[in-house]
Amino acid sequence: MRRLVDDAGLSDRIEIDSAGTSTEELGRPVDPRAVKEASRRGITLEHNAWQFQPDDFDRYDLVLVADELNLRRMRRLARNATDDAKLRLLREFDPEFDPTDADIPDPWYGGEDGFVHVYDVIEAACRGLLEHLR
Repeated sequence: MRRLVDDAGLSDRIEIDSAGTSTEELGRPVDPRAVKEASRRGITLEHNAWQFQPDDFDRYDLVLVADELNLRRMRRLARNATDDAKLRLLREFDPEFDPTDADIPDPWYGGEDGFVHVYDVIEAACRGLLEHLR
């Protein structure tokens, strides 16, 4: 998303960050397979995991999640209806969104080809998100 925003000349208006909903990846770098696929696409990933906290809702206008599990976790963190209204599934922004297939698949247990597919899914959703934000 950051590259799309930069390419659109909107990096001064749109802030992007990434966080987890659990503690299992805290402080860890990005999976090397994700880094490899990102690099193949001309994207540099430099990020250590941090956990989203309820007060972080105050920092963002929109909070996107990858799947229903994380959406449920985030709804438990929401302090009020305003926080809850900021939550959306990233895939909802894909122009070809299918509500029966709303989750971004987790490539963790598969091979590198799973990361290729996930990047394709995320990129389609991010392109749709950028159009929505415009």
